[in-house]
Amino acid sequence: MTKNEKVGFVINKLNELYPEIPIPLDHKDPYTLLIAVLMSAQSTDVRVNQITPLLFKQADNPYDMVKLSVDEIREIIKPVGLSPMKSKGIHGLSHILIDKYDGKVPQTYEALEALPAVGHKTAAVVMSQAFGIPAFPVDTHIHRLMYRWNLTTGKNVMQTEKDAKRLFPKDLWNDLHLQIIWYGREYSPARGWDLDKDVITKRIGRKSVIKDYYKNRK
Repeated sequence: MTKNEKVGFVINKLNELYPEIPIPLDHKDPYTLLIAVLMSAQSTDVRVNQITPLLFKQADNPYDMVKLSVDEIREIIKPVGLSPMKSKGIHGLSHILIDKYDGKVPQTYEALEALPAVGHKTAAVVMSQAFGIPAFPVDTHIHRLMYRWNLTTGKNVMQTEKDAKRLFPKDLWNDLHLQIIWYGREYSPARGWDLDKDVITKRIGRKSVIKDYYKNRK
């Protein structure tokens, strides 16, 4: 199978499995998505979705958020982890949105990545899911699967993102990155991985990965 054929197989299989694509983080607008994605760093979407309603009940826009102190925000979001850094980031970026952008979330990588506690992946998720601008945010699932599928060398997430953007058609990026995340969670997890259920890796996977899988099962 050529690389182009592999890419076509991945796209077709993911469309078959996920014709409707749920958004992992609950939100109602670009601001609440930005806060939810920021909170999801080194946490799970399930945990974030449990905590964001408590935070957004008190402040679901930057104007209300800055009325809370950093400590008050931290107390609410503590269960998601890294709360000292995240609470400062949420408070700080809310001030900047008010001061520089009339309370609205900007729509460029440069502006988003200049906000406190907002990295490239967070910016890419907001660009993609809030504004529909083609982006390919790479999380741990995508990084793992692109390597397992032999579509990247997988040295770092930036390389994986470049390879994904080079291989997959731009008009599919926003759907594909979500489809791959769901597939990784359901069929190709880091732990408890069952290759027989992982139809994509079984068909096109990196030979060394498959060999190691069977070796570790013995």
